[in-house]
Amino acid sequence: MVTIKDIAKVAGVSPSTVSRVVSNHPRISKETSQKVKRIMEEMGYHPNVMAKSLVSKTTQTLAIVLPRPAEELFQDFFFGELLRGILTQSTRAGYDMLLTAATSPHDETETVSRLVFGRRVDGIILLSSRVNDPLIDMLDKHKFPTVLIGRTDEHPNILSVDNNNEQAAYDATQHLIVQGHERIGFVSGPPMLTVARDRMQGYQRALREADLPFRSEWVVEGEFLQQSGYRAMSFLMGLPERPSGLVVIDDVVGFGVLRGLTELGYKVPDDLSLVSFNNIALSELAQPPISSIDIGTYQLGYTASQMLIRLIQEESVHQQRMIIPHRLIVRESSIHTVAKRS
Repeated sequence: MVTIKDIAKVAGVSPSTVSRVVSNHPRISKETSQKVKRIMEEMGYHPNVMAKSLVSKTTQTLAIVLPRPAEELFQDFFFGELLRGILTQSTRAGYDMLLTAATSPHDETETVSRLVFGRRVDGIILLSSRVNDPLIDMLDKHKFPTVLIGRTDEHPNILSVDNNNEQAAYDATQHLIVQGHERIGFVSGPPMLTVARDRMQGYQRALREADLPFRSEWVVEGEFLQQSGYRAMSFLMGLPERPSGLVVIDDVVGFGVLRGLTELGYKVPDDLSLVSFNNIALSELAQPPISSIDIGTYQLGYTASQMLIRLIQEESVHQQRMIIPHRLIVRESSIHTVAKRS
């Protein structure tokens, strides 16, 4: 059996250098790393991961905590792009990924506790945050390496990567105002989620600054599912006075909005204009194409993974909270000028 000492002898380096190459240590030069890896491949050497884990007390594995059951989550292309960013960076750094999901906050905390106290992973990426989140409470209490994609006010020491969601929703609402809309509704997400609260605040601020009415009946809360958008249309379009413009929390929810309007006999943007979030690839292919806030989904995942690996390897992390810029992509679903206030 080929050993690390055999590789070191052929490569002309020390056994400790070979070990660092196997562990993807950042202080090993690119040239040395490539040379050693080439010799390892030529000699058919495969690292004993379990043995390395026992010696180094690391697993070279990160956990991703999915915020919803997997069968719901993967209906939303946003999470696929987010995971692509995470996996690209973690794979380059030599880390494997473990996905876990639960059906309730209590089960989620129990599941993650087993990973943490069983030392089965080196760090954790959370894909969303709730207000007063017990999972973040537990991870922060035990100082376990964690990066949150989102925001938490209760735990300022937790590393996070996020968008300015309040400003993003403000920009989406402001776009509809500029298009001439004076009656603007909001199809939101679960109110306990920080992202839903932040976007609600941005929507309300834009209305306030434009001296436009906020009507509670024009706000519909739901899940990040197509069915939520579909059901929202049954309610909103049945109101005596209905919105002419709509901010939608997520593109997939926006698809449900389009489907609901079509079945009710309404047209976008003639009868109702809409702007949503995430700018997934299918937004451009919808009929009509959906205006959407691009939040840099891939970059969110890539940056979160990068921050976590730096934290695990005890490298400096320059910012406690990273903000990924957003931009509005205007398409046919919102470029329509309404006439007058009803």
